[in-house]
Amino acid sequence: MNKTLRMAGGKHWRSLPILPLLALACMALLNACVSAQTGPDERGESRKSAEFNTSLGLEYMNRGQFEVALGKLKKALSADPDYAPAQTVTAILYERIGEDALAGKHYQKAYEADPDDGDVNNNYGTYLCKTGNKAKAIGHFMKALDDPFYSTPAVALTNAGSCALGEGELAEADGYLRRALKIQADFPDALINMADLNFEKQSYLTARAFIQRYEAVANHTPSSLMLAFRVEAALGDEQSAVEYRRTLEARFPDSEEADEARRSRSQ
Repeated sequence: MNKTLRMAGGKHWRSLPILPLLALACMALLNACVSAQTGPDERGESRKSAEFNTSLGLEYMNRGQFEVALGKLKKALSADPDYAPAQTVTAILYERIGEDALAGKHYQKAYEADPDDGDVNNNYGTYLCKTGNKAKAIGHFMKALDDPFYSTPAVALTNAGSCALGEGELAEADGYLRRALKIQADFPDALINMADLNFEKQSYLTARAFIQRYEAVANHTPSSLMLAFRVEAALGDEQSAVEYRRTLEARFPDSEEADEARRSRSQ
């Protein structure tokens, strides 16, 4: 679900995407719900009710109607607590409203309901990385790759790379991110993570090259603009650094990164 947010501590990105990659997962879940409703159903009325209410809950969540969405999702879980998409969407909703402990509970239940599903493992791994359990998180990212029907392996690999990067494991992160780019050479989250990794390695020219590749396929976020500003400042290109800073302040004036950029001018 694309795409990207900073790791805790403000230095590194994580792909989950959380929001973009989870949004993609949500759309996949919604499509699954719809197809399940329109095809033959041999799982009984409970599963049909869970599918229907999960689909409704997802739609309300995407509209920002979180209370209504939660009501529909609770109906889905009451009808069939072993329906993994209902557990996953409930976890995503709880994460969005800041109930991280409840989110973790439902990610765990989704995994227990469907432990071999790629999306389930990727989403659970993202939550585990966010909450500081890097080793277990990467195990789930790798397990996602074992699912032959998992359609976005570059996402799981990028998440693994971002998680390792957030822990300062640069060589490990490099391996995962390069694997992601072999699968999808223009995947923006992998490109910006590689830029960040090379900035940490003080390989500033390489970091600039990855930022340029990122710019060719994606729009900047506050964090990517801040990274670009830092890279150009490290390279001594004051004009380019100022341009990135001005773009950041103009496009995202209320962001934490813009505040940081403004503070850097006064130092």
